[in-house]
Amino acid sequence: MTRVHAEEISTARLILEPLRVQHADEMARVLSDPALHAFIGGSPDDPPALRARYRRMTAGSPDPAVSWCNWVLRSRDEECLVGTVQATLGPASPGPADGSSALVAEIAWVVGTPWQGRGIAVEAARGLVEWLAGQRAVGDVIAHVHPDHRASAAVAAAAGLAPTDAWQDGEVTWRRTPER
Repeated sequence: MTRVHAEEISTARLILEPLRVQHADEMARVLSDPALHAFIGGSPDDPPALRARYRRMTAGSPDPAVSWCNWVLRSRDEECLVGTVQATLGPASPGPADGSSALVAEIAWVVGTPWQGRGIAVEAARGLVEWLAGQRAVGDVIAHVHPDHRASAAVAAAAGLAPTDAWQDGEVTWRRTPER
């Protein structure tokens, strides 16, 4: 199976740039608010820890059947980074009934506190989902959203995902199934 690589994605107000280790210093400031971890746990990474994480992420998955695609969000208006989106693409389990080799894309997003409430996460998630829809090997797109995180649920809905009855690690699985 061929790996999928992040490509630049443009939206009206954002440029989704493929992640590079050099983004770590600026992103450490963007992601520095402990409140961003209220639903996911942990605490903000300092620049050295974020550089180490970005090195691992940009090296790619050790599993050749899995692609890690990561982007930083650059605001066109403010000319600064404001958040991230990511997609982990792997084989559908179980595979499609028709024998095709569709991938499932698990997506996530985070926008720095100063830029929240402006529709940036919605715009970025929609841009990502549209890009994924253009990747012929991608079937379903899913996200895992904490049941109390109303803002993230609104982003998932605006990106075309719907809640399912499935749960993973205390989060509701949201899914977008492409029209066939």
